[in-house]
Amino acid sequence: MSTSHSPPTDGRAGAPALGGDGLLLRYGRTAVVHGVSLSLEAGRATALVGPNGSGKSTLLRALARLHPVQDGTVTLGGRDGGSGRAVSLLGARQFAREVTLFSQSRPAPQGLTVAEVVAFGRHPYRRGFAGLSARDRAAVDHAMAVTGVRDMAARGAGELSGGELQRVWLAACLAQDTGVVLLDEPTNHLDLRHQIETLDLVRDLVEDHGTAVGIVLHDLDHAARVADTLVLMHARRVHAAGRPADVLTADNIGAVYDIRVEVSVDPRTGRVRVDPVGRHPVPAGAPAPSTTPIRNREEPS
Repeated sequence: MSTSHSPPTDGRAGAPALGGDGLLLRYGRTAVVHGVSLSLEAGRATALVGPNGSGKSTLLRALARLHPVQDGTVTLGGRDGGSGRAVSLLGARQFAREVTLFSQSRPAPQGLTVAEVVAFGRHPYRRGFAGLSARDRAAVDHAMAVTGVRDMAARGAGELSGGELQRVWLAACLAQDTGVVLLDEPTNHLDLRHQIETLDLVRDLVEDHGTAVGIVLHDLDHAARVADTLVLMHARRVHAAGRPADVLTADNIGAVYDIRVEVSVDPRTGRVRVDPVGRHPVPAGAPAPSTTPIRNREEPS
């Protein structure tokens, strides 16, 4: 998989699916996102990266209508690529059929099986207290299969480890079957194997289903692996945006993270690799200091 991914061939790529224009977001009187514009396109994955407090998770939540927008607009184009609609004018059920959010804060359900938790994703399609339709059951089964939790279907969700429960909630999001999927740190609490499987699943959504994906990640190597477009945020604004190879430069990373790095391209995969070499300037000829890698951080945004 290269850093420049091929879009699906059904014509959906490039159609604006969900976007924000000139967004101003606050916590109280403090602006945490200022004047940011962002467009998520069908058949493409957009990764938001940046230091803690840069506003990336808040921006994702605003696109999902979970954080108030003080200024600017969020619009939804729909699966057919039609003209944008202000999301504030859409009903909750209508919006939930178009956009789903995988958030960092998910409860540990008690008294429910894994299959019942995944079935939550079908709520926007159900009427009243009606049971699951054949289409609902098929969507739930498919979501459990692709996330690797089908064998847990009858287990109590409250008995699962943090990583297992993470995958169950991801399955619930996939069962929602929307054209836009927003993911806030989906690889947190997962072991290496399931981190990579989750990133590959994101690429499957993009390439096989033409889904518009917005994903927040701390790990820059993960972002380079999964994204068609990278948005590097710093000090409440977008510092750089574009192809991973254009955004993940030593200058950009140094300015945003205050750390010296070496950036290279893996000759086998074509992906960008970021390796830290120190926080402060090193005299010519001196050995690079030992540092803690900037990858695999799990602090909250």
